[in-house]
Amino acid sequence: MPQQVDQEPSGVTGDEVGATAVFASRDPRNAAVLAEYRVDGVAEVNRAVERARGAAQWWEGLGFDGRKRWLLSWKSAIAADAQSLAEVIAAETGKPAGDALLEVMLAVEHLDWAARNAGKVLGRRKVPSGLVSANQEATVRYQPLGVVGVIGPWNYPLYTPMGSISYALAAGNAVVFKPSELTPGVAVWIAEKWNSLVPNQPVLQVVTGFGDTGTALVRSGVDKIAFTGSTPTAKKVMATCAETLTPLVAECGGKDAMLVCADADLDQAADFAVFGAFGNAGQTCVGVERIYVADKVFDNFVQKVVAKTRRLRPGGGADASYGPMTMERQTEVVRGQIADALGHGATAALGGPDSIREPYIEPVVLTDVPEDSSATCEETFGPTVVINRMADLDDGVAKANAVGYGLGASIFTRDQRRALDAAERLRSGVVTVNSVLGFAAVPALPFGGVGESGFGRIHGADGLREFSRAKSVTRQKYRAPMNLLTMERKARDMKIAAWLLKTRHGRG
Repeated sequence: MPQQVDQEPSGVTGDEVGATAVFASRDPRNAAVLAEYRVDGVAEVNRAVERARGAAQWWEGLGFDGRKRWLLSWKSAIAADAQSLAEVIAAETGKPAGDALLEVMLAVEHLDWAARNAGKVLGRRKVPSGLVSANQEATVRYQPLGVVGVIGPWNYPLYTPMGSISYALAAGNAVVFKPSELTPGVAVWIAEKWNSLVPNQPVLQVVTGFGDTGTALVRSGVDKIAFTGSTPTAKKVMATCAETLTPLVAECGGKDAMLVCADADLDQAADFAVFGAFGNAGQTCVGVERIYVADKVFDNFVQKVVAKTRRLRPGGGADASYGPMTMERQTEVVRGQIADALGHGATAALGGPDSIREPYIEPVVLTDVPEDSSATCEETFGPTVVINRMADLDDGVAKANAVGYGLGASIFTRDQRRALDAAERLRSGVVTVNSVLGFAAVPALPFGGVGESGFGRIHGADGLREFSRAKSVTRQKYRAPMNLLTMERKARDMKIAAWLLKTRHGRG
């Protein structure tokens, strides 16, 4: 989940990086240095990919059952030490400890599903040959690509990249993982846990650094790149991939809309709205950024959201509702969008410009925001939410679809038929009905967006196939009654073939 950035973290300058070839990971709550990590250059990245090539051959050779055993052992090792990993996540992102532990839980569920289902999804299976090719046995299977490069984000530094890493590994690939420069410790932790089990097979490696390290990985000859981050950065990654025709799966930003109908359970909808908008300080690509509410219940819904939101307390303590802005410059995006909304006639139902008290931002609820305001049509990635009116569900769908992003959406109504019909018309990769983010804990569901939100899918069977290539095989079981695959076709066979064509396909 976004956003990946090409900038150096606070307190580290380019000169310092060049002189020492290390950079510091810092706690965004107090800027304390947590650890130092290498700045890997082209040579280091290329060596990692070369090592991965050898490991990939061993890994593929294990087959689905062999890989499953190793991956489940890795899963168990992560789960057994989950508290330690959660502490690293909380320190590097600033999010509450409970949120960090939940992230570990979700990542482990996906790893478990990928390990257990890869053979069933990707293994060889027969497919129908059809009447004309009845003498052929047709099979399809999915082979690993080789080495997959994963470029991960900082906001969910475990859950999101593991959505690519787990499925790429289960499909039989080796992985070289470049984490965000803001959260390298999380990546190093999971790689060390893998190495503690399999010290001599670098199936999973981590390279650390800034944008140049990511660029080196894209140009290193990997067989696919899995990128999560902002849409502008995704376009740069895609352009670099084009130099070598390296395929790419891109999960980018979102401007997700919630639609609240007049018949909705307003208490439930308000509770989900607050969670979706302010969880992780709003730094969630599929979080709720826009809410469209039926005019009949608009005022009542806003009152409920404001009342629930007033109870939230950002901070760095154990009782905090959410933590700081992990990336400093994102604060300016939030500040600018609040100013733009209010400057164009919006109302601050809660908070406003004074809510920004770096590194924290208290929750902001904006109402009646113009649809062309940056607060409504551009990704915010902060603890603010826009609540606007809709005439009906059709109007809400049209407004939700009016932006370039298409990652997620949610619908609240008691009419399930109408909800499912609207879900089909929403231009987004995932839709939840009467909840938000429900898909995140369902490993079998594919996840990804359309438009400015990216392309390709992670998770589920589609996620396994995303890191595989189809291999189709036919085997002739007996000689065909009509031999059309010869340079000496008989006139009789062609006459029968023409009759079959007309009989099977020429009649309405």
